[in-house]
Amino acid sequence: MVRSPAPEGAAAEIVSPTNGATVSSPVKVVFGLEGMEVAPAGNEQKNSGHHHLLIDLDTMPNMDMPLPANDQVVHFGKGQTETELELEPGTHTLQLLLGDYRHVPHQPPVTSEKITITVE
Repeated sequence: MVRSPAPEGAAAEIVSPTNGATVSSPVKVVFGLEGMEVAPAGNEQKNSGHHHLLIDLDTMPNMDMPLPANDQVVHFGKGQTETELELEPGTHTLQLLLGDYRHVPHQPPVTSEKITITVE
């Protein structure tokens, strides 16, 4: 599958919570994106995509295929830029991965840093 190109310097970011934060559930997660625009899934537009939140995922998903939809890969195909998550108490990791109009990661992938949070 051909991957959509990402412009140089494009990056996703988790604006909130911050890495190392201790939070309570539900956890409000705010997404950020630089160098590209957020567009809903199905909307083929150059230099755009929509967020996928990777929760407690040790290995990145296959970058050459549409991202799966499950408890660890949450799709925001309507172009959402924040969410509230119900997470069990304990330590969790969160990371953003942008997908194109087909849910396929860009080339190169547009990701955030992986953060670790503690839910009380």
